[in-house]
Amino acid sequence: MDEDDLETFGEQLYHRIYPKHKEIAGKLTGMLLELPGPVLSQMLQDEAMLTAAVEKALKALQLSQEPSKVTCKDEGDVSMSSESLGEQLFELVDVYNTGHSQKITGMLLEQHKEAVLTLLSDPKLLEQHVNLALKTLKEQKLEETDVSDSSDADDTERLGEKLFSLVEEMDPLHANDITGMLLEMDPAALKQLLSDHTMLDIAVQKAQAALDT
Repeated sequence: MDEDDLETFGEQLYHRIYPKHKEIAGKLTGMLLELPGPVLSQMLQDEAMLTAAVEKALKALQLSQEPSKVTCKDEGDVSMSSESLGEQLFELVDVYNTGHSQKITGMLLEQHKEAVLTLLSDPKLLEQHVNLALKTLKEQKLEETDVSDSSDADDTERLGEKLFSLVEEMDPLHANDITGMLLEMDPAALKQLLSDHTMLDIAVQKAQAALDT
């Protein structure tokens, strides 16, 4: 995205954010401008998406301005459980709209608690880590694609395993049945489902409807 585009997006975002957040409109606009161009375009057309992004940016700002909440007070009082750390981290990672928020959050949570706390209070550092994690995920995907030249049976089995783990998160009770139904689709369509969670949601809902009838 070139500087002219950035300036245009910046002006439009600022005008949209200013009425509700006069004092920090500039800061919020700056944070949102770190998102990719296509996401910004969509955001300017979709009020709900913009509101959600602004709320997430606000949370990030509050966290960075309240280090006392983030740091552990003393050994006997762990001020933040891993779960709430994960939730907060997910909220911030989700702002980047990578499509892999859960995976990236999981990867970042593998670090020491202190390192995760630092990420929560330093948006720039968090952005670097998100980009790194995204790069790692893409490389893993490429490696998987190289391996997938083996037989179709192996391919289907691998797709089935991946699909099952995703479906299980959405509907643990019927995961087996739903995965079986989805595996009747051709491999190209299945790969599409694995890379596009919206499509997967729709496919799972259709399968659930078919099971209910």
